[in-house]
Amino acid sequence: MTSGKKKGLGRGLSALFGDQTPSEKTQVNQTLNKVSISEISRNPYQPRQNFKEEKLEELSNSIKKKGIIQPIAVRINNSGSTKYEIVAGERRWLAAQRAGLHEIPVTILDLSDVESLEVAIVENIQRDDLSPIEEAQGYKRLNEEFKYDHEAISKLMSKSRSHVSNTLRLLTLPSDVVAMLEEGSLTSGQARPLIGLSNASTIAEEIVAKNYSARKVEYLVKSKKKPNNDKKYDANIIKAQEFIEKKLELKVYISNKKNNRGKITIEYKDLEQFELISKLLTKS
Repeated sequence: MTSGKKKGLGRGLSALFGDQTPSEKTQVNQTLNKVSISEISRNPYQPRQNFKEEKLEELSNSIKKKGIIQPIAVRINNSGSTKYEIVAGERRWLAAQRAGLHEIPVTILDLSDVESLEVAIVENIQRDDLSPIEEAQGYKRLNEEFKYDHEAISKLMSKSRSHVSNTLRLLTLPSDVVAMLEEGSLTSGQARPLIGLSNASTIAEEIVAKNYSARKVEYLVKSKKKPNNDKKYDANIIKAQEFIEKKLELKVYISNKKNNRGKITIEYKDLEQFELISKLLTKS
């Protein structure tokens, strides 16, 4: 990663969302134009690879009745067979084709490759969520191709740095687990504890088959990491653990042995939480 960091809203995002400086405004043609659909091609930096069929059909029916209300953002295409390339609004462009439109309204922006990627990722994350893997792939492109470090990505996306790092780490999971994330059968919360495990695929299949919560997955992974631990964890213990956590609003761990002896561990992050636990335990 590079030490150079980009701060604030990128110029491409400023152009799209109306936060330009005067010098930036001169580089953006904000005039709305009607352009032939055949003159427009998809954005090669588009992080979303799959669009839900039912959502496209709904949007297509809406366009047939009301037309396209919000213009599609495009830029001049200097390297392809079409005149324009989509910056943001590919779903509307696809739905317009289904609706039988020959021309669509566009806003023409003057953006570089990195600015086009910035807009494509943000537009999808903020308006039509990407899958965790598509989000991670978008961050990876910003990092590897355009030299954004994790801190710069977090500022650009208004996400925490830990969120960016944890999302990128999902790409290190086995391909079958990644596929589960892409199709939505596994959530990022369920998958994150599996990162780095040699048996991640086996555990992932169990998670999907039994529909475990992210909290149950965390407990399951911890139990499987213990040496010579071939016992199955008790669902009642997990329920009790979750119940206590809700009451205390703190992390709780219950370790129960075969003879029903064990321990309850309550985790605190600061002095205020420690004092809360102390008061609860000494309350007469």
